[in-house]
Amino acid sequence: MLATPESPDLGPGPRPGVLTESAINKTLDELFDRGEIASAKQPLIRALVLLWHDHLDSSHVIAQSIENADGSFLHGIMHRREPDYGNAKYWFHRVGSHPAIPEIARRVGALKAKTDSGLIAKVTSQGRWDPFAFVDACEAANRPGAAADTAGLLREMQKIESEVLLSRFATGVK
Repeated sequence: MLATPESPDLGPGPRPGVLTESAINKTLDELFDRGEIASAKQPLIRALVLLWHDHLDSSHVIAQSIENADGSFLHGIMHRREPDYGNAKYWFHRVGSHPAIPEIARRVGALKAKTDSGLIAKVTSQGRWDPFAFVDACEAANRPGAAADTAGLLREMQKIESEVLLSRFATGVK
């Protein structure tokens, strides 16, 4: 469900190549009806996939009803993309020490082999994913005159963040 021609923009979108909300819901309903994904994980997966395909409002409705660190993480991403950077940071404060953070940091840190950007060091401070530094970097990249290559690197990091979260949510198989 994350296979799109391009990764999500740092902003709200829309971009070409995304699925409609009805197509996403139909596909997810069919998947969930098989009974292989724990019911507690289904709203997380739905919110993440809707967010990936630029359906921020629908993702937001779901994420705000999930009152745990996973829901707060998705809520923070949604507000970061909206963009509402202060609200994104509020939700990332509610996430706390999330189990996905070490894997996100590891995979983002591996991007150093592709680039010599100091940006990677900023968002993986002391080997940990720093969602607040990432929000700041996204905000800076969305300012007029920001370097396009920075936005591309940030989109790659955002993709890693989504892939790691989806993998975590999908481990809720029965």
